[in-house]
Amino acid sequence: MNKWKIPIELENEIRKRDIFCVYCNVMLDEKVPKGKSRKNAATWEHIINDATIINFDNIARCCSACNSSKGTKKLADWIKSEYCKKNNININTVAPIIKKALRIIN
Repeated sequence: MNKWKIPIELENEIRKRDIFCVYCNVMLDEKVPKGKSRKNAATWEHIINDATIINFDNIARCCSACNSSKGTKKLADWIKSEYCKKNNININTVAPIIKKALRIIN
């Protein structure tokens, strides 16, 4: 189990699935060298902002920029934000796991 209480088997499955940010599709940086921008740094994300839901459908990997922008906003609200508009993030461009979450929400 990692420090976010994600079991190692689940962590490994998600790492295989989410090589790119599930929102903006940038290649995730696993380790960011000192002095380099952390914008594309890989972060753990709760798709539905509930830390008690730790499963394959609610845990994802995204870049630090998207994670910071989303924060504690609801996915359906965040996907309509200026950040998403500016970065061409929408239901058609996100990863399948996010499309699935948006269909369930709506």
